[in-house]
Amino acid sequence: MNQLQGKTVFITGASRGIGSATALAFCGAGVRKFCLHYNSNREGIDALSAQLRNAGSEVDLLQADLASQQGIEKLIQDFLELGVPVDILVNNAGSLVQLAKLAEVTSDLFDRVMNLNAKSMFFITQAVVPGMLGRGGGQIVNLSSIAARNGGGVGASVYATSKAAVACLTKGLARELAGQGIRVNAVSPGTVDNDFHAQFSTRQMLDNVVAQTPAGRLGDNEEIADTILFLCSDAARYIHGQTVEINGGMYMV
Repeated sequence: MNQLQGKTVFITGASRGIGSATALAFCGAGVRKFCLHYNSNREGIDALSAQLRNAGSEVDLLQADLASQQGIEKLIQDFLELGVPVDILVNNAGSLVQLAKLAEVTSDLFDRVMNLNAKSMFFITQAVVPGMLGRGGGQIVNLSSIAARNGGGVGASVYATSKAAVACLTKGLARELAGQGIRVNAVSPGTVDNDFHAQFSTRQMLDNVVAQTPAGRLGDNEEIADTILFLCSDAARYIHGQTVEINGGMYMV
């Protein structure tokens, strides 16, 4: 992974979970310049920043609520004003936002879920790519979900749709950018034992998932981060437009 030394990495949703673990994985691989986005978890992003700085890294922080159009525009504007071209973009920010069955989904909730998981990913990529082209190329990894494959649980259909959009946009962007030296891929976690499922899943639900998973356990943040790191390395130099399923065998094609 020594080819990652000297790279600049931009990670959205970096204050906890997969985003935080990914930042630490890149730091361990020698990355020493980070641009990290967060929304409301200031304590988490401060703790992560302290770890990275103690390891000798430079860290710029950007705050925005990507579930709103205003928040997407704010982050992009703040990023452009920062004036730091990046080599690697990890579009990690995302959430189910709220469990809601068909009759309970409002137009506002639909928009917030789609903004956070899909629209922000697309327009942040649009803002970052010119700087990558100026540096001769780059890598982009987007976060999809096993829900994009199976439709998600009851009350999560809009979330699942947004993550399917991420997988589709990944293919379209990869096709467009591959010839310009930019690789675009995605990872699709299954059920990961982290804050997301602490919020939206019961212990019984998680135990049921474990019982159905061939690996016999839930995933962890570091396993997803390691796959992201691989996709951004030269070891993955001929991988374009793929969505890597990471779920312990829960979903097999």
